[in-house]
Amino acid sequence: MNLLASPELTRHPQPTYKMLRDSAPVMRVDGIGVLVSTWELVDEVLHNPQLFSSALTSGVLKNERPLIPLQVDPPAHGKFRKILDPLFAPKRMRALEASIAALVNQLIDGFVEKDEIDFAKEFSVPFPTQVFLTMLGLPLNETPNLLEMKDGIIRPHEITGKPLGDPDTDAYQTATAQSIYRYFTSTMQERKHQRRDDMLSWFLEAEIDGDRLSDENILDICFLFLIAGLDTVSASLDCFFSYLAQHPDARRGIADDEANIPFLVEELLRYETPVMAVAREATQDTELGGCPIHAGEQVLALLGSANTDENNTPDPEVVRLDRRVNRHLGFGGGVHRCLGSHLARIELRTALRLWHQRLPDYSIKPGVQLDFTPGVRAVATFPMVLHGRR
Repeated sequence: MNLLASPELTRHPQPTYKMLRDSAPVMRVDGIGVLVSTWELVDEVLHNPQLFSSALTSGVLKNERPLIPLQVDPPAHGKFRKILDPLFAPKRMRALEASIAALVNQLIDGFVEKDEIDFAKEFSVPFPTQVFLTMLGLPLNETPNLLEMKDGIIRPHEITGKPLGDPDTDAYQTATAQSIYRYFTSTMQERKHQRRDDMLSWFLEAEIDGDRLSDENILDICFLFLIAGLDTVSASLDCFFSYLAQHPDARRGIADDEANIPFLVEELLRYETPVMAVAREATQDTELGGCPIHAGEQVLALLGSANTDENNTPDPEVVRLDRRVNRHLGFGGGVHRCLGSHLARIELRTALRLWHQRLPDYSIKPGVQLDFTPGVRAVATFPMVLHGRR
């Protein structure tokens, strides 16, 4: 079984991370590449794009060109970030707080009187999905179709029922990628004829060095935004609420003092690390921790392991509300640090605050063991029992 896809690892990865750090901080795995698990080595990979490139050649997502800006190296990467970063700047994201809070309350209104819900279907998926689709300017009635396309790229094996690498799974993922290109090509043509107050219209006006973005540039940005914007915050909510459902002391810490929420968000990003790893490709023969790395070899930097490395974080296995210095890689690191981190923080803080104001006591349904997906730790279903209301 693929080490990174085992249910035990995705459900509770911290013991495996520690085992790797202690016994094999750099480990070559057939069919995967080189796993790097200590803070020091992961940080080295993330901050050295000349040696460890993000311009992957494997095409695992079946995209025709590099996704922008995720799979673009400096100096071109910096030019794209220069026009994209302002869209997610802290001040701009804070302006969305009221509408984000209204959406959280609206969703909670829909199930607050129920005794049992599916947290994934009723909250963790629709909440960030609606936020991001509104920002992009996509119709909310397209949500099921867009989620299906996103899952067809990120976890096609769950749709086909066949493993990654199987011809049927590859064919489904390839067809999904083409559907994404067709969808955004059509939407982009609509915006060319009629601009709106949304990101897609903004992309059509954006310039790099005096030149407008090409249609291909815009498609490659939108492809990334679809799969990242509709998945990572949902996965974070799954991880956060799974932890909180099993740790009443942490829930009480929120109820006792909402000022704890920003610190808890950082702690759970560190401890749970919903995005388990990021991939890089060695540009030349080199070494990591004394282990030779060959040019063209894939290196997987295990963010979750780095985040629970005792050489970086005191008491890393403990989620502490009083941890004020929290140097974590929950949003990655280096030049490719997550573009949407400010938005994600606002969404996560708002969700925790408003949820616990209204639903402070809840648990995973008895007898249920949540199954998290590999790579990005999300759940398909999350049966939750609601015990108390305010």
